[in-house]
Amino acid sequence: MKDLVDDYIKYLKIEKARSPKTIESYKRYLDIFLKLTKVKKPSQITEETIKKYRIYLYDKNLKPQTYGYALIVLRNFLRFLVKKGIKTFNPELIELPKLRQREILILREEEVVRLLSAPKGQTLKEKRDKAILETLLSTGLRLSELVSLNKDQVNFKEGEIIIKGKGGKIRAVFLSSSAKEAIKSYLKERNDFEEALFVNLKNPPKRLTPRAVEKIVSFWARKSGITKKVTPHTLRHQFATKLLKNGVDLRSVQALLGHSNLSTTQIYTHLTREDLKEIHKRVFK
Repeated sequence: MKDLVDDYIKYLKIEKARSPKTIESYKRYLDIFLKLTKVKKPSQITEETIKKYRIYLYDKNLKPQTYGYALIVLRNFLRFLVKKGIKTFNPELIELPKLRQREILILREEEVVRLLSAPKGQTLKEKRDKAILETLLSTGLRLSELVSLNKDQVNFKEGEIIIKGKGGKIRAVFLSSSAKEAIKSYLKERNDFEEALFVNLKNPPKRLTPRAVEKIVSFWARKSGITKKVTPHTLRHQFATKLLKNGVDLRSVQALLGHSNLSTTQIYTHLTREDLKEIHKRVFK
């Protein structure tokens, strides 16, 4: 079994290009399953061994999402075995727990306007921070993707950035005219040779860390009078919701966000449901 798990981990790394963090968590949960159940070969995985694993996870008082994730890992491993023609428990019989729909914070339009206009000074810091806010709202980038950007990735002529996202997937994201102008204005103030697009104010400057960007977004949210907890991911939610509310189809939003599965993108659909309800009321009184 250990050899089969190793084969699966190699498959995730080479064929599926999963991130190191994902691979680490998959291996951890599969090692726990093997240690707990003591199965020596795939045919020994039965309803009883899976029930034992479920009880173990339940007794750990894990969050519902974590509990569900651990079962998904096992189910995906079994699917891998079935695909290789190895006799084992039917992965489709593993039931996943029903999860409550995640609450997503969305800003009002006037709050977004206030946030973007908050850094209005001419200092390098304010120009940088405005460029960060504009870029996040225009592209829907993940925080990790934003901090990994280099200056030469920004194509001002085409108004786009080609990035390598989660799982090594390449995609294009697009800059609004205000985002392009904000980045240009910021870069004009830079006189260093650091390749990173967004840097700290030290001498010499270094690439901004994810934590530093979180602090920047939080600072300007408070400065603009927004009492909600605003993070870079909030602006990614904002990006996705605005697209859907303006009639962009779910597949296109999925591509722009860099989601592997459409189901991940579907968490945003309930946010636009109220708007559709209002439209329906106006038509069918």
